[in-house]
Amino acid sequence: MNSENSTWHLPDHDILNLSSVSQTWYRVSRDELLWKSLLKRDWNINPTIGIAPGKTSWFSEYLRLWQHTPILETEVLKGHTHQVLHVSFSHNGKYFATCSKDGYVMLWDAGYPARIKHYYDMKVYSWKNTQFSQFNESDTLLLVSGVHFGNHSNTGEIAVFNLEEDFVIQCRMSNKPYDFFGTWYNDNYLLSGDLRWLAHLVSTSVVWLNRASQESDSEFTSIMNRMFKFYNRSASSIRSITVANCRSLPQRQPTSSSPTPSNTSDDCSSNKSCHETGNPISHPDLPTTDTKTADHSSRKEEDVFFHKPTEGTLWPTNSGEFQSWRRDSPNIAAARDDETKEESKNDDDDADDAEEDSTRSDSPLTCSGAEARSQRAESEATDDDSEEVLDPREKYLIFTMGSRTYTPHQIGLKRISPFTFCNRIDVGPSLAERVAIQRQERQALEESLALGIPPREPVWQDFEAVADRFDPIDHVIDLNGHIIGMSLSPDHRYLYVNVRPWPQGCVIENPLQPPPIAQEIDIHVIDLVTLKQVGSLLRAHRSFTPNDECFFIFLDVSNNYVASGAEDKYAYIWDRHYGVVLAKFPHQDVVNAVSFNPRDPEILITASDDYTLKIWRSRHRARQLNLPLVDLPVGMEFRQRPSRLH
Repeated sequence: MNSENSTWHLPDHDILNLSSVSQTWYRVSRDELLWKSLLKRDWNINPTIGIAPGKTSWFSEYLRLWQHTPILETEVLKGHTHQVLHVSFSHNGKYFATCSKDGYVMLWDAGYPARIKHYYDMKVYSWKNTQFSQFNESDTLLLVSGVHFGNHSNTGEIAVFNLEEDFVIQCRMSNKPYDFFGTWYNDNYLLSGDLRWLAHLVSTSVVWLNRASQESDSEFTSIMNRMFKFYNRSASSIRSITVANCRSLPQRQPTSSSPTPSNTSDDCSSNKSCHETGNPISHPDLPTTDTKTADHSSRKEEDVFFHKPTEGTLWPTNSGEFQSWRRDSPNIAAARDDETKEESKNDDDDADDAEEDSTRSDSPLTCSGAEARSQRAESEATDDDSEEVLDPREKYLIFTMGSRTYTPHQIGLKRISPFTFCNRIDVGPSLAERVAIQRQERQALEESLALGIPPREPVWQDFEAVADRFDPIDHVIDLNGHIIGMSLSPDHRYLYVNVRPWPQGCVIENPLQPPPIAQEIDIHVIDLVTLKQVGSLLRAHRSFTPNDECFFIFLDVSNNYVASGAEDKYAYIWDRHYGVVLAKFPHQDVVNAVSFNPRDPEILITASDDYTLKIWRSRHRARQLNLPLVDLPVGMEFRQRPSRLH
C-alpha cells in the first residue's frame, strides 16, 4: 500500500473509518506496520528513526500528527496598532499577554473567542515599546520589559503587574541593556540586569535579584541584592536570560552555605529528547563553581560590587569604579569613539552618588557579617528580617553572551545553589564619612603624583589580573553564529536555541566586525544534564537582516512540538522527536514570536509585524468548538498526501 506503483490506494482518513465496516477491516485499520509505513511516508520521516519515547502505537502517532497538531487558523486578533513583538501564556492556560511597538501591554482571556481583559499604556512611563512578558509560577504577577525613548537608547525598564488587583503596576526597576529582558527566579523574585563599561571593549554585566513587592517600612530593608557580576570582553554583554531547574545533580557533600536539595534523582528517563542519537545519555558530574567564589558568604568585603573605599587609590570608591569608564556609553559606536574619555566628578556629585548607592543592598546573596553600622539602622530593623532559603531547588542561570565578537554567539550557564536573600542593608559609612574618604583619596593621589608615583589602576583588558573581581561562568557553549532566540522545554531538560550560523571556518579579526550570518536559521538543542548539544538541527525558517540589525525571533517548546517565528512572513512548527517540519503559518509580515498554551498544546498563537495575532487550533479542538472545518484557513502542511486511485 505504500508503493507509488500500486494499482489502487485507500485514503488514510478512510482507513481510520474502516472499523465501522467489519471486524476484518478493523484489524487492518489497526495494523501497526501499516501505520508506521504511512507515518514515515506522509511526513517524510527518516526510516531509521524509531517511535517517540513513551509512545507505543504508530497508529496513535499518525492520529496525533494529523488530528492534534495546531494547523487551523481559528481567530485573528487586532488589538494592537503597531508591530506585535511578543506573546506569552500563563501557566494555567487561561490568559496570554502581548507586547508591541505601540507601547501597550495587553492581557487577553484565552477562551473562545479570545478577548482583551486588561491593557496598559507604558508610554506614560516614557517607554517607546514593550517587548517581552512572562507570568510568574502562580500566575498572579506579570513581568513586562521594554525600551525607553531615545534614538540610540540602550536602557530599558521592567514593570511588574499585579493580576489579582486589576492589572495595576506593582513595581518598576531599571534594566540595561534593554534586551536583557529579565526573568522570574521564583514566584516572588525576578532578575534584572545592569551594564557598565570599564574600558575600551570591556564591560561588566551585573545580575540583580529583585523583590516583586518592593514596599518597605524601613529605608534599611533591602529590596534588591546583587547576584552575579560577569566580565565582558570584545564589546559584548550578557543579554537574554532564563532560569532552569537543574534536572540531575552530582552527589556532593552538603555544606552550610550550599545545602543539597533532598530530591536529586534524574526523572527524565521517561522523557528522552527527540533529538538523541547513539548511546543513551549518561550523567557525568556537571562543572562546578570555582571554590574561591562558590561560597558567597566567605567573600571579602572589598569584592562587593560597591565596596568600601580604601586609602590611596581612586578606582575602588563607591561611585568611581565604573563611572570613570564611561558607564553611560549608549552603544558600540560610543565605545569606539570615546574609549579614553573619563567623567569629571566634583565633591557634590560624589556625595549624590554615595547617597544613591546606599539605598541598595550589594552584598552577594548572603549577609556575611553584615550588621548595621548605625543605631538608626539597628532600631529600624523589623522582626520579619529573618533570612530563609529563597528557593530549595538548584537552578541554572542561562544567558546569551560573546567573547570573540560583540554579537551573542555563546550560551553561558551559571549554577545557582540555594541561598538566602539579604534583608538588611549594610549602610556602611555615613554620607559625610564617604565624602571625607574621597577627599583623602584625592589628597593621597596628589601627594603621590608630586613624588612621581603614578596612581595604581586596574588593567581591565587583562582578565587574569582582574579575574578575582568577577564571578566565573561555569560552562560556555559556542554555537558559532548569531543567537536570536532560546526557549526551555517544559521539563527544563532541554534548551532550544535559534541561531543564524557563521560561514564554516571563518576567522574573526576584529570583534566589532563579526562574520556575515546565514539567512537560514538553525535550531540547536542543548541537553542541560550533560551540557552538550544533542541530535540533528531543525532548519526551515529564514531571516534576512544583517548582524548589526538582527533582532530576536522567539520560539516555544511543548512536550511534542517546537514552534518559531521567522522573517520570511511565516511561523513554523516541528515535531520534537521526528525532527521534521509539520506546517508553516502565513502572515503578512515578519513573525516575531509564538507561544503554545501550556495546558493545551493543541493551541498555538503567532505574533507578527502585521499588527495581528493569530490563534491556531488542531482539527480535534476545532471540532470540539463546533467550528466549520471547511471554512477555516489551513496552515501550509508539509504532509505528503499521495494520489488517489487512477
